[in-house]
Amino acid sequence: MKILFAASEAVPFIKSGGLADVAGSLTVAVRNRGHACRVVLPLYEDIPHEMRQNMKFITYFNVTLGWRNQYCGVFETTVGKLKFYFLDNEYYFKRRGLYGFFDDGERFAFFSKAILEMLNHIDFSPEIIHCNDWQTALTPVYLDVFYRHIEKFKNIKTVFTIHNIQYQGTYDLRIATDVLGLPEWAVENIEFQKDANYLKGGIEACDTLTTVSPTYAQEILDPWFAYGIDPLLRKKQEKLCGILNGIDYVAYDPSKDEVIPYTYTANELKGKAKNKKELQRYLNLEEKKDAMLIGMVSRLVGHKGLDLVKQVFDEIMEMNVQFVLLGSGDLEYENFFREAQMRYPGRVCAHIGYDDTLARKIYASCDVFLMPSKSEPCGLSQMIALRYGTIPIVRCTGGLRDSVYDFGGETGNGYNFLTYNAYDMLDALHRAFRDFADKDIWKAHIKAAMGFDFSWGKSAIAYLNIYKKLLTPD
Repeated sequence: MKILFAASEAVPFIKSGGLADVAGSLTVAVRNRGHACRVVLPLYEDIPHEMRQNMKFITYFNVTLGWRNQYCGVFETTVGKLKFYFLDNEYYFKRRGLYGFFDDGERFAFFSKAILEMLNHIDFSPEIIHCNDWQTALTPVYLDVFYRHIEKFKNIKTVFTIHNIQYQGTYDLRIATDVLGLPEWAVENIEFQKDANYLKGGIEACDTLTTVSPTYAQEILDPWFAYGIDPLLRKKQEKLCGILNGIDYVAYDPSKDEVIPYTYTANELKGKAKNKKELQRYLNLEEKKDAMLIGMVSRLVGHKGLDLVKQVFDEIMEMNVQFVLLGSGDLEYENFFREAQMRYPGRVCAHIGYDDTLARKIYASCDVFLMPSKSEPCGLSQMIALRYGTIPIVRCTGGLRDSVYDFGGETGNGYNFLTYNAYDMLDALHRAFRDFADKDIWKAHIKAAMGFDFSWGKSAIAYLNIYKKLLTPD
């Protein structure tokens, strides 16, 4: 099969969230299973210069967008055996940052249409275009409105994946004709609640709709999770399915990771204990091996459950625990954790910002990893933590429900709690602390956690089955 994966970010080139990991890893897994898979991205200014040096210019063309006629250059490069295309327009993408600009609606409309126009100018004719989130949601719309009459586009099928339904690409409806250039009869494809809603366009026009975990696929049918678009999703649920994301088991491998001070395996855990001591020393925490080290690597925003942590933080610290946090976000939470560090010297470290090296050391060094999210479409941190034998404590929502199973059951790998309640979270922490006190139980827990497989293998096969079904005549 021939698959073009369209995304607004992908590792190793540019990343702001989990979409980049999916775009950079799922595609490799598909490619490794013998399929022609390629990725298309915007050529952002923030892509490192050394990576740009390896890109080759292959062609250019113009893209019509309403009354506009915009230049688009195409560059390509290969990482491993995976080919990447980069669409270049300096007016739209030669600026620092990926999102949050006043003209994002126009920028990603351009990108969505340029993806299709590119196919007229390169030597690759995909059978499937796999689009992701609102930034590429217009590609299936443009395909149906402007390209279906062209022979090479006639049979292309589209998959659209929602990674986070909170972000929908909503703009004044006037953008539909003035910027997007849609004819009047096609405006209804993106009109939702009197606005232009890019996500709605992708949901309507795609052949198959997916999201990033089975539980999240059910949750977004509920108004509490869906940010207003649940009525449409309920109408379209016959083409909706949830596939749990995976992580790159080569990039995240405690037995070979060059970032962490000491490597280790499930059968030889001395390196993990050494990493804990090294992290305590590095972060000016007391070097106490009997203190349960709690880690969090998170954006500091409300839906990550930080209000629960804030509510019972002093009660958490009544246990023999240490707490390390890495992240940035809302000032309320940044200030809270800074103040907590001052109140609990030697026991709490709050690193405000992001540092990928420190994140990796936290995953490899902590005893437990806390994710009390209010909502979590998939979550990758809990999978990384499991890979490194750091036991996750999570709320049962989205992908957390689908990947973390309580040790109270037959096959456990962590601790979970159901209701969004600070004291239910605290109870899960108490249960973990009780088990941590027994070295034999805890060692068994670590081995069990590291035995779970959340690599891309199963997920890639699930996506390949979707692709095959779309290409199989009824």
